[in-house]
Amino acid sequence: MSANEGYKFEDLSIGMAHETRHTITEEDINLFAKVSGDYNPIHMDEEYAKKTPFGQRIAHGALTASYISGILGNNLPGPGAIFTHLEMRFRRPVFIGDEVIARAEVTEMYERGNRVTLKITCSVADKVVVGGEAKVMVPPREA
Repeated sequence: MSANEGYKFEDLSIGMAHETRHTITEEDINLFAKVSGDYNPIHMDEEYAKKTPFGQRIAHGALTASYISGILGNNLPGPGAIFTHLEMRFRRPVFIGDEVIARAEVTEMYERGNRVTLKITCSVADKVVVGGEAKVMVPPREA
C-alpha cells in the first residue's frame, strides 16, 4: 500500500488494525466548535462546566469520534474507502489534556460489494470513551 492508494479489498484481512493518538487541546475544541457550530457551554465555558457533574469542560463527543474517520480515510482501509455506516456509543467524557487512542480493527469482510466492518474504539487511560462499529466499501485491485 502506498500512502496515496490505501488498501485494496483483497489486501485486507480480519484482525488487521490501526490506531492513532491525539491529545485534546483547547484549540481543538475551539476549532471543532467553529466547524460544527456546536458552542454548548459544557465545551466552551469553564465556569458553566464547573457546575456540571463533570466539573470541567469536556470535548465534543463528535470531535473524539472524528479520529475514527481519520483512520478510515487515511490508514485502514485508507484513501479510496467509502464510509457508509457508523454506530457508536459515548461512554465517558473526554477532557482537555486527555490522550485519546483511536483504533479500528477489521472484524468482517463481504466480497459482494467489497464491504468491510470494523470495530471502533476511542480510549483514554485504557478506558473506552467511544465504542461501536463502522462499515466501509473498499476498492478492489485492478483486474
